[in-house]
Amino acid sequence: MDLVLRATFAFVLIYVMTRLIGRRELGKLQAFDLILFIVIGDLVQQGITQSDYSATGLTLVVSRLALLTVFVSWVSFRFPRIRPLLDGEPVVILEDGQLIAANLKRTRLSLDDIEEAARLQQIASLETVRWAVFENSGDISFIPKG
Repeated sequence: MDLVLRATFAFVLIYVMTRLIGRRELGKLQAFDLILFIVIGDLVQQGITQSDYSATGLTLVVSRLALLTVFVSWVSFRFPRIRPLLDGEPVVILEDGQLIAANLKRTRLSLDDIEEAARLQQIASLETVRWAVFENSGDISFIPKG
């Protein structure tokens, strides 16, 4: 039972940490970030199992993490009012070619980040954009002026 409680604690800790880190950082993983996440995964595993290498321990931990993942997804689907807390909300960062400074600060995006995303979507100038939305996935969606 101790393994199940530690797995639950680890799940909640990782979930909260990824929400606090933010979409920008998770959407653009650099090599160092990937290595850091692998190391964190190993440390979490050690904290959960405490040298329990049994098949029973493995089954309990993996099952618990899977069930918690499905549970969070179900709660997000079932209770729309909680969804922004669990999944986040898209943030409008540009309107009618003008950047929204408060939202840029909130998302920790720079003008260079937005211009790079626009170039990747074949947009030459931000002035031709009606809306730019920072999505939950960490991507930026652009809606051109009509």
